[in-house]
Amino acid sequence: MYKRRKSSVCHVNGVLIGGNNPIVIQSMTNTNTNDVEGSVAQIKRIVDAGADMVRLTAQGTREALSLKSIEQRLHEEGCNVPLVADIHFNANVADVAAEIVEKVRINPGNYVDPGRTFKKLEYTDEEYADEIQKIRRRLIPFLNICKQHHTAIRIGVNHGSLSDRIMSRYGDTPAGMVESCMEFLRICKEEQFNDVVISIKASNCVVMVSTMRLLVQKMEAEGMAYPLHLGVTEAGEGEDGRIKSAVGIGALLCEGIGDTIRVSLSEAPEREIPVARKLVDMIEECASLREQCKQTISNDTVTLNLSDSDFETLQLKAAMTVGALFIDRLAHKLVINNPHFADNQLRELADNILQAARIKFSHTEYISCPGCGRTLYNLENTIAEIKEAVKKASVDDPRFSTLKIGIMGCIVNGPGEMADADYGYVGAGPDRISLYKGKVCIEKNIPASDAVSRLIQFVKDDLSK
Repeated sequence: MYKRRKSSVCHVNGVLIGGNNPIVIQSMTNTNTNDVEGSVAQIKRIVDAGADMVRLTAQGTREALSLKSIEQRLHEEGCNVPLVADIHFNANVADVAAEIVEKVRINPGNYVDPGRTFKKLEYTDEEYADEIQKIRRRLIPFLNICKQHHTAIRIGVNHGSLSDRIMSRYGDTPAGMVESCMEFLRICKEEQFNDVVISIKASNCVVMVSTMRLLVQKMEAEGMAYPLHLGVTEAGEGEDGRIKSAVGIGALLCEGIGDTIRVSLSEAPEREIPVARKLVDMIEECASLREQCKQTISNDTVTLNLSDSDFETLQLKAAMTVGALFIDRLAHKLVINNPHFADNQLRELADNILQAARIKFSHTEYISCPGCGRTLYNLENTIAEIKEAVKKASVDDPRFSTLKIGIMGCIVNGPGEMADADYGYVGAGPDRISLYKGKVCIEKNIPASDAVSRLIQFVKDDLSK
């Protein structure tokens, strides 16, 4: 039976996250934050689609100050949606943003720790404790600014941007992701700062779900109950992006975990909102269906009978219902029955769900971010171009269809998420791209006009070795 986890409440200028309040749906702009007109127009489209909150990147002080102009324009036009500043690498910018917008997201992986370089570091216990004190000395003044201006915060851990310090002690593990978060939460608790939301995201649904479950256990053990933000980062676009989001976010929602969500699609951000709304609206139905499926597993197979005539609804409901069963390895095969769609469509849907749960790989997987103001090339067009090039290459070499390819807008999560991809395409500057094999950069700052062909050629050469 579905029962939502109890949490404290985070106040964000009239929007309440957690407790018994409705699940909050949010998205993020992909405009340049300094483009006030463009950002305002996109925010209004996102809000018109049904979002309760909108996030914008603020990679520098100039962008943080632009948030003030954006907020003023929105209020003048009668749009009072809370804005969230997304901060990476520069804690000073977080201080500026906290005086302007209603909520600030900080990333423990790069708030005080330097950007990830994949170096193996060695710390004595005393040295490690000193690093925690560095966080304390920088975080407490920020919390004081937030208290003064009634600004909420999100502590947002990303699998792709864990610090070298955390990686060196805990490895690339759920335990490391949780500890990265807990270091900051303990300081918030000691400082009696309660307007906090937490997110721990990954592009791998299995990692995302297991890590969030572990975080809940860890918080309960330490007397914490902060509200949780859910998302599968770099989920991609189209059917893959929707299914991955439904598997990861849906698995947790059906267990009562989650107070606010964002479906991250490599599409126009307003297209994320209807998908998120469907997931929220289907929680109780999918939780009930999951129990039925769990009780009737036979011959290592989950059989799911659904009658939905809208294919997107079918995709989301199926993935949300059975995702956790495969994440938990309770079965390894899936049969979906539905009178409105052909058998081959249903088999492909089942295969896509199994791939999202890391059970069976049947096609090339694209780990692609939704883009934001840090993305300095045309993300949607590039994804389409890479997919077409891979499709053509697969005709001559079927091994292309077994690969995971990352397509990232910038360096924040790009290099880190490459660890889960075989090859990667990462924005390095205005129309400049860096190419990766795993975590290793193989070509730096090449022109975007040449980057897709060079990526495909490198993969071909590498596979033929």
